[in-house]
Amino acid sequence: MDKKKRVVVAMSGGVDSSVAAALLVEQGYEVIGMMMRLWSEPGCEDDNRCCTPEQMNDARRIADQLGIRFYVTDVKDYFRKTIVDYFVAQYAAGNTPNPCIECNRHIRFEYLLDQAMALDADYLATGHYARIRHSAVNGYELWQGVDEKKDQSYVLHVMGQSELSRVLFPIGEYEKPKVRALAEQYNLNMAKKSDSQDLCFLGNDTYQNFLIRNAPEIAAPGAIVTLGGTEVGRHTGLPFYTIGQRKGLGISSPQPLFVIKKDTERNTLIVGSREELGQTTLTVQRVNWINGDPAVPIPAAVKIRYKAKALPATVTPLTADTAVVTFDDPVFGIAPGQGAVFYEGGRCLGGGIIAKSELRSTAQAIAQAIAHSPALTPTH
Repeated sequence: MDKKKRVVVAMSGGVDSSVAAALLVEQGYEVIGMMMRLWSEPGCEDDNRCCTPEQMNDARRIADQLGIRFYVTDVKDYFRKTIVDYFVAQYAAGNTPNPCIECNRHIRFEYLLDQAMALDADYLATGHYARIRHSAVNGYELWQGVDEKKDQSYVLHVMGQSELSRVLFPIGEYEKPKVRALAEQYNLNMAKKSDSQDLCFLGNDTYQNFLIRNAPEIAAPGAIVTLGGTEVGRHTGLPFYTIGQRKGLGISSPQPLFVIKKDTERNTLIVGSREELGQTTLTVQRVNWINGDPAVPIPAAVKIRYKAKALPATVTPLTADTAVVTFDDPVFGIAPGQGAVFYEGGRCLGGGIIAKSELRSTAQAIAQAIAHSPALTPTH
């Protein structure tokens, strides 16, 4: 008789990971549940959205109900260094980070995957809404989940062939209502449990208050100026504003003004009209190509935020981990620090982190990109 494949399931005590575990048990895998104990602010341990004592108990209860082993692994220090410190540093640099991308890069599909392999597992499974397919041409491919509203491929674009070959997404083929129905079918007693939220380490607080407590030096007030240099107001701290923001600026103007840029060197918030906000190009760094660097410009649909619509563009690879994205039409609210993720239909091609850039034309951006890219320099 063939030995059962062993799968470690990342459990959180929530509906998605619990149903993922139940599906794998039903499919005949040897399943082991594993929950991570993440970092929380001292005194706020009960507020962490991913690993409260209640959630820990829920996950352990589900594991017992499914008849699987269950372990808790302590990742507090590593999580603080790689995710929380990164979060603060990015805001200090004037960026708007997405910690979930870094958490998937370093915590789930690096640290936790290594923990699973240490238990001689064949796979690590998570409750993400995404799908993995295998192609004779491309190898392992990352596809959007069937449920477009819940699709999480945006924050999974950091995965490569090594990770995708050892990971399972059991609920990627289902829509959320079906997952809740499966929870009832398996008598998991959590079908109506609310979804967990992003930025688990914030607990029930806001990121602004978290930054004030943990990095008060980056919340210094300063001037709000137009692109022409005219001061029109005062800001309360650059981290508290996002690119494209219009409301809550505390300024009056005959025309609507939007946040266009954060000048950290001068501690200045730059505002302008909607037309001045629009950009057709952005530079991406730390690029990961899931199925190999195309080496030539390719058409793609590009998302600049998790919930943003994917917009038509051309992606021009530069070095192995940088690229320039040129949109067909101006895009509003491009925020350095967020992910820019590339799609071809429902397949995620990869993506990277939006870098800071000057407001400039498409022609200038592409010319500069090609000039600094040996891979794209013509040879004779």
